Amino acid sequence: MRALITGITGFAGSHLAQILLDRGDKVVGVARSRTKTLDYLSQPIEPITADLRDPNAVNQLISDVQPEAIYHLAGQAFVPRSWANPWDTMESNIRPQLNILEAMLSCGCQARLLISTSNEVYGRISEDQLPVREDTPLHPQNPYGVSKVTQDLMALQYHLSRNVDVLRARAFNHIGPRQNPFFVAASFAKQIAQIEVGRNEPVIYVGNLEAQRDFTDVIDVTRAYALLIEHGESGEAYNIGTGRAYSIQYLLDVLLKYSNIRIEIKPDPERMRPSDIPVIYADNSKLCSQTGWQPLYKFEDSLQRVLDYWRKEVKQTI
Repeated sequence: MRALITGITGFAGSHLAQILLDRGDKVVGVARSRTKTLDYLSQPIEPITADLRDPNAVNQLISDVQPEAIYHLAGQAFVPRSWANPWDTMESNIRPQLNILEAMLSCGCQARLLISTSNEVYGRISEDQLPVREDTPLHPQNPYGVSKVTQDLMALQYHLSRNVDVLRARAFNHIGPRQNPFFVAASFAKQIAQIEVGRNEPVIYVGNLEAQRDFTDVIDVTRAYALLIEHGESGEAYNIGTGRAYSIQYLLDVLLKYSNIRIEIKPDPERMRPSDIPVIYADNSKLCSQTGWQPLYKFEDSLQRVLDYWRKEVKQTI
């Protein structure tokens, strides 16, 4: 299968590329620039450089590649940044998807399109709504969530009105090597790795440790993407998550257990979000029943992989 991955140099994009290469797909990637995430792949991929906010560039991309499957992962994914600059997040997440959908129609592209949204579409969930099902009402609590709701509903609208073959993948929090240290597991792991080599004082700065999230290994998330392209029902939404929530406190405790250094924990007001969701985890029964997906990685093992990655990264810069 000829697969196009938008945002291939991103965290999930590079892991998805390897999964598709392993199964024999021809992989084409698009990104704003090349990053070293692609150096980890078993086969070299040089991404097409394009700004997906430009409709002409997207038309040319779809026309040239003629993909059979499109995995649309590109976008602004950091919730705090969406508070700082809401419009940038809206433009970065909504306009590229609209351009892709319009380009598919104008080029006669019959590809199966997977849209990666987020658990942030659900927003604040009451206890009686857990685990979250795909038919749970959407109540986004931040600008990033609003952008993802728009992507989700836009995909549904183009399926219903224009018969585009599209899947809506609502991925819950994912973790693993190569994630930007803006995100919590990578942030803690990088700080621990820097402390271990004496680069930082033995202090980790934290935000809200009480929040509970459904963390899934990035390999399991991207496996789900590939399985949905094969087995998902067109137009449908699918939660991708383990079905279990872990607190940020527990995540930190596990990472600290993997280190022999005594580390102090200090709250950092800058890491607190204006609106935070206390607890959320997925009902993944729809994904599992229709694709056969099951998570392969235990949460604690994923955290070990994250820490080992940052230890290597930090040592390389000494």
